[in-house]
Amino acid sequence: MNSNAYPLHALMDITERPPNVFVRGEGSWLWDHMGKRYLDLVQGWAVNCLGHSPPILADAIALQARTLITPSPAFYNEPSIRLADVLTRLSGFDQVFFTNSGAEANEGAIKLARKYGLRYRDGAYKIITFEGAFHGRTLATMSASGKKAFEALFEPKVPGFPKAQLNDLASVERRIGPKTVAVMLEPIQGEAGVLPATIEFIRDLRRLTAERGLLLILDEIQTGIG
Repeated sequence: MNSNAYPLHALMDITERPPNVFVRGEGSWLWDHMGKRYLDLVQGWAVNCLGHSPPILADAIALQARTLITPSPAFYNEPSIRLADVLTRLSGFDQVFFTNSGAEANEGAIKLARKYGLRYRDGAYKIITFEGAFHGRTLATMSASGKKAFEALFEPKVPGFPKAQLNDLASVERRIGPKTVAVMLEPIQGEAGVLPATIEFIRDLRRLTAERGLLLILDEIQTGIG
């Protein structure tokens, strides 16, 4: 069987893809439609960090699928309550907000920061982000990103995201103004080339934001909680 047997035309082109169609995965391995095996070093951009179809995960999903699926966030459900409890105990945070993707998590953080600015900082809405940052592909998270490839796409961008330089506290201070409500960063910039924020920079940034009454948002989609 070749890839021409699949209705590839039905999928919108979002990037240039190789002709392989993957049909099965196990651990760190993938098999394509021709039966060829590949060592997967991408892992779904870190989504499949537990590997492909681990039995313990497949069994848990199957059990839950037979019990209850998506009763709506308008109601409480037992698995989400238990997971939220585990996450708060392990992370030290007070509450969690579940989303479907990293971009939605960052979008939610942006909304919460602007809501905070409206309530407590006289309508402040600007969030300082960083050159080289990548926060997602929604319109707001693309605007928050400092990725050069995004600059000419989908104009006009959402306003309110002045850019500072990673590990340069003075550049952050220069961008703080009366409409600033938060600073947002990745502890390790991924798409910029795996560039870590130093421990000293993050500590100084936490001190600066606390002194100025600003929120500090950490995008840990890739790095994990803490």
